[in-house]
Amino acid sequence: MNMNIASLREVVSAEEWQLRVDLAACYRLVALYGWSDLVFTHVSARIPGPEHHFLINPYGLMFDEITASSLVKVDQACNKLIDSPFPVNPAGFNIHSCIHQARDDAGCVLHTHSRAGVAVSAQKAGVLPISQQSTFVLASLAYHDYEGVALREDEKPRLQQALGTKNFLMLRNHGLLTIGRTVQDAFLSMYTFENTCRIQVDALAGGGELVYVNPKIMEGMAEVLKTVTAGQGAGIAWPALLRRLDRIDPSYKE
Repeated sequence: MNMNIASLREVVSAEEWQLRVDLAACYRLVALYGWSDLVFTHVSARIPGPEHHFLINPYGLMFDEITASSLVKVDQACNKLIDSPFPVNPAGFNIHSCIHQARDDAGCVLHTHSRAGVAVSAQKAGVLPISQQSTFVLASLAYHDYEGVALREDEKPRLQQALGTKNFLMLRNHGLLTIGRTVQDAFLSMYTFENTCRIQVDALAGGGELVYVNPKIMEGMAEVLKTVTAGQGAGIAWPALLRRLDRIDPSYKE
């Protein structure tokens, strides 16, 4: 596959370019933290404006290869809006498109097939309240039962109904999904979701009796999160994450 692609920095608006840089950074971070599944799964971002336009990964590239200019601009039906040498995966965009359609606040949708995430999605009890991380997830968690590979149009309304107004979605026997107003928000939520699942798998593997968090402690977690992040939400960690990427490979900004 040809990896030489012209920069789109002077082609798109400054706002879209910044979104491209953040989304490319998110893909690199997903790879860095070990949540990727070869070239499968997607992170989509809605481009601000009245049109329903989105950015999605070029299908066939590993997540640590993705750059701001290689991201593909598509419409709701995953048709390319800017010429690109890279293919897209309409089937992979199916889940994302229906969530963007139902949720005006879904600026970014991040989906993974991580080992721990799929493991917990297959456990009947789902996410257990056994860690501090889990309390943030449980405050806004929904579940959607597995219906096979998500290719059918008729599944979309059921998925939308299952999600409702929640920001964490556990796709049974499938994986994890987070929604954020920004790319940064979706990433920080997935970081918390993934660690919740890893902790749970480790705790269950230990074989001892589990201690559950008191339900009263889980009340008002949205306000607690604001305090924990100094009122900045994901913005408290995002600049440091970008600096880490810059030390490793700053090419995501190209």
